[in-house]
Amino acid sequence: MTTLKSLLLCLAGFFTFTACKNSQTLSDAYGNFEAVETLVSAESNGKLLALSLEEGSQLEAGAWVGEIDTIPLKLQKEVLEKSIEALLVGRPDIPVQLAGLGQQLETAKKEEARIRQLFQAEAATSKQLDDTQSQRQVLERQINALKSNLNIQTRSILSQTETLRAQILQIENNLEKCKLINPVSGTVLTKYVEPNELVVVGKPIYKIADLTKMTLRAFVSGNQLSQIKIGQTVSVLVDGPDNSYKTYGGIIHWVSDKAEFTPKIVQTKEARVNLVYAIKIQVPNDGTIKIGMPGEVLFSPLNP
Repeated sequence: MTTLKSLLLCLAGFFTFTACKNSQTLSDAYGNFEAVETLVSAESNGKLLALSLEEGSQLEAGAWVGEIDTIPLKLQKEVLEKSIEALLVGRPDIPVQLAGLGQQLETAKKEEARIRQLFQAEAATSKQLDDTQSQRQVLERQINALKSNLNIQTRSILSQTETLRAQILQIENNLEKCKLINPVSGTVLTKYVEPNELVVVGKPIYKIADLTKMTLRAFVSGNQLSQIKIGQTVSVLVDGPDNSYKTYGGIIHWVSDKAEFTPKIVQTKEARVNLVYAIKIQVPNDGTIKIGMPGEVLFSPLNP
């Protein structure tokens, strides 16, 4: 009888302790942790020559992590550079090509001036003067026509070279895209390819996320909205050892402006039929919090 009484007292104490703990940790909202994940994809086609990262690697923004084969692009660039050289070799040398007609024009002008002097001295006829003037005018028209034609040829060649140079700039841009540069600081979550595999534009290479700051996406009912505001400090609880909780300080940085049906992660069936509002709470991570881990929120902050 004494043994049975002792057992009943122990059970009563246990249930009393459990009830007290549950009442102390009754949270205002529940949710799961997430992080801003960045999917890094290939920006060029070719063989992946190198990829220096593994899942769990810590990477800094701007770090070189790999390279895609650049030989085809470099060959294309070389062909374009040779084409530019060939075009420029064929560009007309305007002064040289005009030199012959220029000398003839100078001779014609001197002859015209000589005949004009003779005409004024009545030693030459008006026909002779007209002939020298016509010869000079013909040479001037020839020079102007040749100069115009040579300028058109030069502009055409330069236009072609500019087009080729633009293509070279495109290739140089594609060559830069062959370098895999990590865009954000964080931890590599998933690695999708290995060196020597063929990749195409848009193919995922790896996924990375900054895990130093986690976001708890939780849900509150309509009548709880008056208790919260953006920028508010709250307490975030995560499961700890021996049925305990670990507490973090968090800041509400987003509140949905639309109601939605409660997701299944909310604790009771009765609550799951209600409309709720999603909120996001930013929480500093000491390495304990993982993506997908459940969390609870107390709107009245506790000391972590």
